[in-house]
Amino acid sequence: MLKAIIIEDERPAMEMLLHILSEADADVQVEAVLSTVAESIDYLSGNPKADLIFSDVQLQDGLSFEIFKNTDTTIPVIFITGYDEFIMNAFTSNGIDYLLKPINKKELKNALLKYKMFEKHFTTHNEMIKNISRHFDTRKKSRLVVRKGLEHIALKLDEIVLFYTENKLVYVIDRLGKKYLADKNLSDLEEELDESIFFRANRQYIININFIKGFKTYEKVKLQVELMVPDLNHNIIISQENAPQFRQWIFNA
Repeated sequence: MLKAIIIEDERPAMEMLLHILSEADADVQVEAVLSTVAESIDYLSGNPKADLIFSDVQLQDGLSFEIFKNTDTTIPVIFITGYDEFIMNAFTSNGIDYLLKPINKKELKNALLKYKMFEKHFTTHNEMIKNISRHFDTRKKSRLVVRKGLEHIALKLDEIVLFYTENKLVYVIDRLGKKYLADKNLSDLEEELDESIFFRANRQYIININFIKGFKTYEKVKLQVELMVPDLNHNIIISQENAPQFRQWIFNA
């Protein structure tokens, strides 16, 4: 009997995984279903007896890698993701598989087969998890989950014109001029974004180079940026401190 733990915060996805698992391998027994980073840390800190973990990458309270940073568990993990296509390359040579939502039964069977083939080699799994975690901490995103009302939307970063903060909230404007809410502050976003594409203009704005129409001198020492999106009522000023860096950034693009 293969004892498994599921870490997934979306109920439909969790129920689908349970269903496909039961069809893919009758020997899999799910010991626990967890939904947050905090809950998972608490559970795994008790050193539960399990053979395998299925874990979504992005949970409502953070990346699931935080779970493995904050526990001593050596249980191998098959990661699950909703979008980030970069994960395919990340796990190909690491001996740990991934599943892409919506979960495919054939791919799940292959993942279970891979686990069984490499079961003997998972004694060093915790170090493997740390290496993968470092990859996710440093890699640049291709999408960002934003909010519009009650809806969560996976917005492609190459469609985002700018990020800006107002009244302690961070907003996102896409190429169609639509406005969304982001759940991260500008400093955190700046660390995650590709610096060759996004630039921190000042304390209020991060802008996308692909939507810059031009710029001109402003108040002798600053720069004013003009964006391509029509009817965008934002006055983007590059501060005196950031002006030299901006010039180098845009001329070397």
